[in-house]
Amino acid sequence: MDHELDSSYLDALTGVRSGKHSFYPEYVRSAERLERAVGALDRISRALVRTGEGPRALVEAVVRAAAEHVQAEWLLFAVADGALRAARPRFLLLAGETLIDDERLFPIEAREHLRVLRSRPWEADEPTPGVVRVSMTLDSEPVGGIAARPAPGMDAATDLAVLRVLANQAAVALHNSFLVHATMQLRGRTEQLSEAAEQQARDLAARNAELQETQRRLIEAMQRQALDDERHRIARELHDSVTQDVLSAGMMIEICRSELAAPGADPDVVSGKLTEAKGLTQHAVERLRAAIYALHHADSEPSGTLPVLLERLSTVHLPTELKVSVDVAGEPVALPGEAEHSLLRITGEALFNTVMHTNAARALIRLVYRGDHIRLSISDDGDGDPAQLRKMLRLSSATDLAGAHRGLANMRTRVEELGGTLSIRRARLGGIMLVLEVPLPLKEMRAAG
Repeated sequence: MDHELDSSYLDALTGVRSGKHSFYPEYVRSAERLERAVGALDRISRALVRTGEGPRALVEAVVRAAAEHVQAEWLLFAVADGALRAARPRFLLLAGETLIDDERLFPIEAREHLRVLRSRPWEADEPTPGVVRVSMTLDSEPVGGIAARPAPGMDAATDLAVLRVLANQAAVALHNSFLVHATMQLRGRTEQLSEAAEQQARDLAARNAELQETQRRLIEAMQRQALDDERHRIARELHDSVTQDVLSAGMMIEICRSELAAPGADPDVVSGKLTEAKGLTQHAVERLRAAIYALHHADSEPSGTLPVLLERLSTVHLPTELKVSVDVAGEPVALPGEAEHSLLRITGEALFNTVMHTNAARALIRLVYRGDHIRLSISDDGDGDPAQLRKMLRLSSATDLAGAHRGLANMRTRVEELGGTLSIRRARLGGIMLVLEVPLPLKEMRAAG
């Protein structure tokens, strides 16, 4: 490496070539040179340990150590243009006790040496009367040098060797100092970036938590809305049917009163009509009970999965003559809120049709999760005719139907929006079974009105 002293440098530093007593005067001079060289090397080592204080402190220490060694009137340290690009300062002059880094303030003599060291460091060792110059090398490449006007009586060989050692070691130390400070800056920047990344991660986690909470509330709201829509629809339709039952019962009672007032009224006929009126009023009471239940539980229920929502939906249709049960098979999967809404509306429509248009006592909702699709069926034990419903469903595509058959058309539309199919068949319970098959995964969709 450049900082290692070769044998020629050692010879120049010590000057000892013989140990014979006849050479004692030379020995004394060599000892003095050796002591001076040791002192110089000590100053060099003390200068070079300033690496950690930064490039500026290192250059100043090198300049002072070199100037002290040769008792220089002035001493110039310079880095060649294009070399050690990050080194700062690029040059420094010590004149007396003053450090100068402004070229305009340099003595004229020093300016020429600065030009040589910055542009042609490989010529730095060329002798100049009264001035010494040495190259500064790093990895065997010249990167600058030192020029000085030493005090008279300088030992050229020894002092030049010391300057060369100092210059070469200064190049290494200057490069290392830059690396140390660059590393410290990078470490500081890394710590800042790490702290910023951690803060960003915390912010993202907080925002994600807020987003999840918002999404949870939206899903709850959509689920409640689905149940509320079904309850309100049932309440409106029950209102119409209850009104019809009450009016029919009232008319029947008025007829009975008229017949009782007429001479020769048949009590058995009047009794039969009163029994029919009683049935109408009882039927109206049961419908009202279901409507009141639906409206009463509109806001108090928490959200849940589709199976849970189906369980709750089944309780909306609770007139005394219909018992609804729910059966779930397979591993439940999360569905988009709009899809759950549609499935709930379809199920509610089917149950309401069962209540209003059949004499069913039992209904079964069965939800089956499979790998690539879900299967939802609603069956009953009523007296409905699957063939007649299929016929009416086919006609609904070309004709504007009303009532239960319009409801069937709405259900089919919702299923098709989910990418699935709707079929009508005979249930094992004996009545109607509606079967929905919808592929998985379900895409986001706009809920049907």
